[in-house]
Amino acid sequence: MVDEFISLRQKLGLKTAHIPALPERDVPILLAALLSSSGRVQPVALSSGTVWIKRHDVKSGPRFAAVQRALAGLLRMPFLRPSPVPEKGDYAARDMRRMQRFRQNGIPTADILYASGSALVFSDVGRTVHKLLAALDDPKAHDDLLVFCCEELGHLHAIGLCHGRPFPRDMFTRGGRIGFIDFEEEPEAVMPLEVAQARDIWLLFMQVASRAKLGRETHDRAYFAWAQAAPAAARQELAKLTGFLGGFLWLARLIGRVHMGRDLRQFIQATTTLTNILNGTLNG
Repeated sequence: MVDEFISLRQKLGLKTAHIPALPERDVPILLAALLSSSGRVQPVALSSGTVWIKRHDVKSGPRFAAVQRALAGLLRMPFLRPSPVPEKGDYAARDMRRMQRFRQNGIPTADILYASGSALVFSDVGRTVHKLLAALDDPKAHDDLLVFCCEELGHLHAIGLCHGRPFPRDMFTRGGRIGFIDFEEEPEAVMPLEVAQARDIWLLFMQVASRAKLGRETHDRAYFAWAQAAPAAARQELAKLTGFLGGFLWLARLIGRVHMGRDLRQFIQATTTLTNILNGTLNG
C-alpha cells in the first residue's frame, strides 16, 4: 500500500501539504479516484465525508464558440460573447481565482481540498437550490426561494461581481445566504461588467419564469428583489438585452411549433416575462 500510495502521488505530482484537510487514510482513496475515472464531475465517499472531483482535462471547447463570437461582433451585442479560454487552458486556475474573489467578498463557496492544472477537489456543500426546490411542496415556500436567489444575485452585482451561470444547480444555502459553485464562466472578461450582470439575471430568469408556481406574482417579486439591490447600469443593460432578444421571439415561437425543446421554451419564457415586467415598469 505504501509503494502504491507513493506511486500515485508521483503520478499526480501531489504533496501531502496540498490536501491538509483530509485524514491520512482518505488520501489514497482520493488519489485512486483521481486516476481511475475520466468523468467530468465525480462524488467520492471518504471517511471524512463526501468530496467532489471536477476534471478540466476532459472539457471540450465551448460549443459553437467561434460562431457565437462572430455573431456577437456582427450584431454588436457583447452579451453574446462566449467566455474566453484561460491562458494555457488552465480552467482550474480560473475557477480558483474566481472562487477566491467571491470568498473575499463574503460570498459562500465550496472549500478547495486539492488543485492541479487539470482537476479540483471540492468539499460537499449539501443540497443545491435545485434539489431544495424539488423538495418543496408548498408553492409559496418554493417561490420564496426563487425570489431569494434573485435578491442575493442583486447583492452580488452590487458589490461588483457576477457569476456567469447562476442556475439553481450552481447555488446552495449557508448561514442565511446563497452560495455559489461552478465558476468556469467568466463573462466579465469579454464584456462590460454591467452587461455580464444583466446576462446573469436573464439566465436566472430562464429558471424563475419556468419554475415559478405562482406565476406573475412571483415573476414580479423576483425581478424587483434583484432590481432593488442591483446597480442602475445593470438594470439599464437588462432593458437593452431584453429589447434585443425580444425581436427574436417571433422566430423562437415559429421554431417551437416544429420542436419546442427545453432551452427554447425557457428562452421564450424568460425573455417574454422580463419584457412584460420592464414595459410595465416604464409605463407605470
